[in-house]
Amino acid sequence: MRAAREREGRSPAARWLQLASVAVDGTPRVRTLVFRGWADGDALDLLSDGRSAKPAELQQQPAVELCWLLPKARAQFRLRGQVLALPAEVKRGERQRHWQTLSPGGRALWGWPEPGAPWDPTAAFPAELADDTALPEHFELLRIGLKQVELLELSEHPHRRRLWCLDRGWSEERLNP
Repeated sequence: MRAAREREGRSPAARWLQLASVAVDGTPRVRTLVFRGWADGDALDLLSDGRSAKPAELQQQPAVELCWLLPKARAQFRLRGQVLALPAEVKRGERQRHWQTLSPGGRALWGWPEPGAPWDPTAAFPAELADDTALPEHFELLRIGLKQVELLELSEHPHRRRLWCLDRGWSEERLNP
């Protein structure tokens, strides 16, 4: 995965992945989020606005699948796992760490009005939030513990498809594309 991401260069799209989850009413949801880093070898971090529907949906059904397409590398990763419940102290520290690593422009999204609420033409949409801005309560960390990784490599004929699963010690299994 690291090599595929490096082939993407500095493209912001190289950090975008799609999160598939289940809504409270049982219907599917897909959203694009930004990869924020690895928590360890088999967990990754994403950020969300706690005022959106996503955190409540993930609390009810923490199982997710991520699709990460890296076009220059011609690779599609499908990452299956679940949102992890972190101890309060760890979550607090990790939220603060992520908040501090964001640029003022990246932090600005958490200064905007509630996502999905009716449009208010008088609402403020700051372009930046300063480094000393307090961590908002609705700044959510989503740590995804991975259980399965599937890679579809589109660069060869025929395409190559491989699977790794936590419960099999991350050993590689070749699959038909």
